[in-house]
Amino acid sequence: MKTFINSISLCLSVALAGLALFAFGRAAAAQTNAPPPPLRWWKGNLHTHSLWSDGNDYPEMIVDWYKQRGYHFLALSDHNVLAQGQRWIDAQTNRGGAAALENYRKRFGDSWVEQRSENGKALVRLKPLNEYRFLFEEPGRFLLLQSEEISDRFGALPIHLNATNLLELILPQGGGSVLEVMQNNINAVLEQRKRTGQPILPHLNHPNFGWAVTAEDIARLRGERLFEVYNGHPAVHNHGDAQHPSTERLWDIALTQRLTQPQGELLYGIATDDSHHYHEQKPNQSNPGRGWVMVRARYLTPESLIAALEGGDFYASTGVRLKDVRFGDGALWLEIEPEVGVTYTTPFIGTRKDYDRSSTPALGADGKPLPVTRRYSRDIGTVLAQVKGPSARYVLKGDELYVRAKIVSSKPQANPSVPGEVETAWAQPVQPGR
Repeated sequence: MKTFINSISLCLSVALAGLALFAFGRAAAAQTNAPPPPLRWWKGNLHTHSLWSDGNDYPEMIVDWYKQRGYHFLALSDHNVLAQGQRWIDAQTNRGGAAALENYRKRFGDSWVEQRSENGKALVRLKPLNEYRFLFEEPGRFLLLQSEEISDRFGALPIHLNATNLLELILPQGGGSVLEVMQNNINAVLEQRKRTGQPILPHLNHPNFGWAVTAEDIARLRGERLFEVYNGHPAVHNHGDAQHPSTERLWDIALTQRLTQPQGELLYGIATDDSHHYHEQKPNQSNPGRGWVMVRARYLTPESLIAALEGGDFYASTGVRLKDVRFGDGALWLEIEPEVGVTYTTPFIGTRKDYDRSSTPALGADGKPLPVTRRYSRDIGTVLAQVKGPSARYVLKGDELYVRAKIVSSKPQANPSVPGEVETAWAQPVQPGR
């Protein structure tokens, strides 16, 4: 009798499982005809540092900071390392010190924080990405991307490139010039992408850091579609100086030179934090929350985000939010999400095809040419039109190489990297006839 009852129970279980599978199959079949989700904006930072290199906080603390403040995706991009394997550091003398450890323990608990003693020193373990990502990731709400800042140099010049959504560590490739170092590292990223099938995104970091990169170098790169027009670190010279163009000026010169070459590629500008310091918020520190990208995509996945970034379907921001930005029927149009009491000015910037192509070298005090970006006509990156208010539209004439929009608000940044900065956004360049 007992065997009989067990047999009946087994049959019922099988039948119920079959019904469940049938119902699931019907639901899945029904879903195949469902429309895809609408396009929406996703907020993210692509340049972030932790105690795995030269940041001063634990990765979980950093990720928690961004997620709690409404970011949808984040790339921790430590120098020449991926957050993998075993890493123990001194609990007291690391960049965050005892205070960072205490905050870490309070937030995540003693059972989560791994510590040990070795040769009389207190050590704490840095968790790898694959051990903590489950605490934060949620489909459609928050995504972590494994990344690296490939930190190379040519002589004394620092040359850094981020690789987002990597599978494997890429060592600095070196080279015989600034351009060759950059190109070799880009090629290494693209090789891994092709070999593995993984969508991996290279972008050039802070070109004015150490005054390492010229506009001419950027123009000649191949396979590189993004660079940091804004970086929140106070030591990267976004605004340039008397001998060096700002990053925006670099952008316009590089765009102009690229688009006058056969099969020239557009260059897109991103904003990032390059955050290192998480315990004090002040201008001389590299804090989180200064610059980000808003990416328009259907899905919060690496594939969708990277495709949108490579296609220019995003804007960069230090505070200004856009409801929409569109290019169609020969016009570039945008609508701002305005704040009460804040005014907005939108210059449309570009270069016309008949621009003055002359240039001269920048000269040093001794009258000799400096190894910096040449000086070009103001025809490059000129203001084609300027609009005030929460919406702006520019109709392309057809004689432009490209047009881009910069949205400047009257609202000061809450924690600027340089005094006097106001909240700004950058829409990506477009070309007539495309």
